[in-house]
Amino acid sequence: MSAVEKRLAELGLTVPEVVPPVAAYQPAVVVDGVVYVSGQLPLVDGKLPLTGKVGAEVTPEQAYDLARTCGLNLIAALKHAVGDLDRIARIAKVGGFVASTPDFTGQPGVINGASELLGQAFGDAGQHARSAVGVPVLPLDTPVEVDLIAHVA
Repeated sequence: MSAVEKRLAELGLTVPEVVPPVAAYQPAVVVDGVVYVSGQLPLVDGKLPLTGKVGAEVTPEQAYDLARTCGLNLIAALKHAVGDLDRIARIAKVGGFVASTPDFTGQPGVINGASELLGQAFGDAGQHARSAVGVPVLPLDTPVEVDLIAHVA
């Protein structure tokens, strides 16, 4: 068990199986020591726990939890790509997308769900640059999608 997985276990979490792609792409691709992880939805056992827009059907607190699930799915994709999570030298960039109503402006707080989990799991190596943007709709009517770029040691 990697140190990352031990830290997750202390949070009561385990790394799930990698989420199978819902279209024509790979969950993660490694190129020259850089891992590009495709956008991860908050799927749990193949299902979305919630659908809709943040600021309407989904509360910011629920969306935060969904982003945290996206973060766990990002970790699963990283593990699938590199094998040992301790090989991740740095989470460099996170991109967060929040399907939200036009008047909702709390996208950064929502994506903190993923960012904070990555920091807890990877320690200093989990501190990253980030974007958090609002969009009108996401695949499968998910409220949140998160991707990332990481460096392998």
